[in-house]
Amino acid sequence: MATTPGQGPLTGVRVVELAGIGPGPFAAMLLADLGADVVRVDRPGGPGLAIDPAFDVTNRNKRSVVVDLKAADGPARVLDLAARADVLIEGYRPGVAERLGVGPADCHARNPALVYGRMTGWGQDGPLAQRAGHDIAYIALTGTLGMIGEPDRPPAVPANLLGDYAGGSLYLVVGVLAALHHARATGAGQVVDAAIVDGTSHLSAMIHGMLAAGGWQDRRGANLLDGGCPYYGTYATSDGRYMAVGPLEPRFYDEFVTLLDLPEHADARKDWTRWGELREAVAARFASRTRDEWTAVFDGSDACVAPVLSLAEAPGHPHLAARGTFTDHGGITQPAPAPRFSATPTAVRTGPARPGADTAGVARDWDVPDLLKGLE
Repeated sequence: MATTPGQGPLTGVRVVELAGIGPGPFAAMLLADLGADVVRVDRPGGPGLAIDPAFDVTNRNKRSVVVDLKAADGPARVLDLAARADVLIEGYRPGVAERLGVGPADCHARNPALVYGRMTGWGQDGPLAQRAGHDIAYIALTGTLGMIGEPDRPPAVPANLLGDYAGGSLYLVVGVLAALHHARATGAGQVVDAAIVDGTSHLSAMIHGMLAAGGWQDRRGANLLDGGCPYYGTYATSDGRYMAVGPLEPRFYDEFVTLLDLPEHADARKDWTRWGELREAVAARFASRTRDEWTAVFDGSDACVAPVLSLAEAPGHPHLAARGTFTDHGGITQPAPAPRFSATPTAVRTGPARPGADTAGVARDWDVPDLLKGLE
């Protein structure tokens, strides 16, 4: 049976993605980047927060069909796909998939080996399970948002990277791959309950250990890795840009103060009573030159200093350019698939899937001719 061209270690794995926003599409993109044949089931009219489909790179490497799950034959079309899939991903509120007729029990009745991945913020149970939310609320409750930012200012919002994508999408993908391994070994599928509150909390495991050991203060800007340490943070340059510094180890710190020409602070690394004066001296020094001038000073050193680049600047950095960390496809500069594989390399194979554009191909490749009903 024909499939999409294989590129990546998940070649041959079939994934059904029930369209949503945020972490679900990103998780499905990651599986698609790894070579899976991902079929996105779009709803008529599209999701509520969608960008122009032509620019939504989270739908790259996928194919799309449109199914109205509220139509009489809609659930049957999704169950036909689930019967032929290895993985299904949905991001509805708990109970919605069941009410639509495409919940785990419905799907497992057709395909007992299916891995059913559920992506939510609050999880499938608990007092808040039925409440609406977004990344910022989920990470607020886990304690991680409160860690980020300056001590005398409100917590800094890390876009939706920490909750939606790190605590959500990546944990869903880890769970799906682990359950897929189990299903292939035993023939038994299962449900993966990936909650952003769970994943984001899990990300802070080391910090909780440090907190228990007395090595972390439960407040912002007072610790080694949260900006409280003067040699782990960011500093403004004379042109209003920033440098990031992180020479935590003694030999890196020595190189740092040498290149900054601050020999009088060579012994201040572990003396926190001198951290205030060290911060002022470092800030004054960085403020005396431009970001690019300081970048040149630290070029080739082990002082662990880097310029803070914008999203538009990052693809042009010599290191990222040399590695091909970013790629251009269809006129859109975007991050290349990650991580990298020696035997099964990955690639951006196709641009963003347009809703419904691939119905005929999926109907043929997955042997689900009923997908074409209503299109003739």
